[in-house]
Amino acid sequence: MLYSLEAGGKRIRPLLLFATLEAFGKDPASGAEAAAAIEMVHTYSLIHDDLPSMDDDALRRGKPTNHIVYGEATAILAGDALLTHSFRLLADIPEQVADASVKLGLIAGLSDAAGAEGMVGGQTADMQGEGKELSLGELEYIHLNKTGRLLAYSVLAGALLAGADAHTREKLSKFAYHLGLAFQIRDDILDLEGTEEQIGKPVGSDEGNKKSTYPSLLSLDGAREALLEHLAKAKEALAGSGLETSLLEGITDLIGFRNS
Repeated sequence: MLYSLEAGGKRIRPLLLFATLEAFGKDPASGAEAAAAIEMVHTYSLIHDDLPSMDDDALRRGKPTNHIVYGEATAILAGDALLTHSFRLLADIPEQVADASVKLGLIAGLSDAAGAEGMVGGQTADMQGEGKELSLGELEYIHLNKTGRLLAYSVLAGALLAGADAHTREKLSKFAYHLGLAFQIRDDILDLEGTEEQIGKPVGSDEGNKKSTYPSLLSLDGAREALLEHLAKAKEALAGSGLETSLLEGITDLIGFRNS
């Protein structure tokens, strides 16, 4: 569990939660348990995605993948344990930070984002789509669930901890929707243009797994245009939130123009 948690990575999801709390003028440290829970769920998903029965990758975050080091059975169990412990962390949030109703909302939201209607469903559709030419709508469905739901939860968990009203949550949901798509488009571009040293995993793995990607459907230039469009719409949603969003805007640029 610790091997994969401590392997590094961008920590984008915890950063989004902390930045959302800061946008509301709240202490980012109040989101520590929720941020750790999100990172545990994300890390579990990477361990399982890398397994031979799924993407069969030998490198993650510049290091050998969990199953390469510890064996497939231990890797599966490490992922299972990270997922399970994430909910315990949410239940253990101090009462002065979140009351029982807020903690219940956080637990339910993480379950939805990570489960059959979210990340697991997206991963299933992704595997079923291998070797097929998907439509843009089908590809967006995969990535809104496989990648976007946990990114969106990171923002909305911060809003829940901050006691956001319905209007603000709607604006942040729109922001997170466009940010999730931008994240995946940039990932697809890096899979073609990046280096193994930059992205910490083999390049061209999507093509090797015969997956539809944004560049394969839109062309590389078209994917770049779509990326800029989603980044602009994400920032537009932030502008309408009435919050102090400079940090969230900075993370949006980090996601859109990163090299790893």
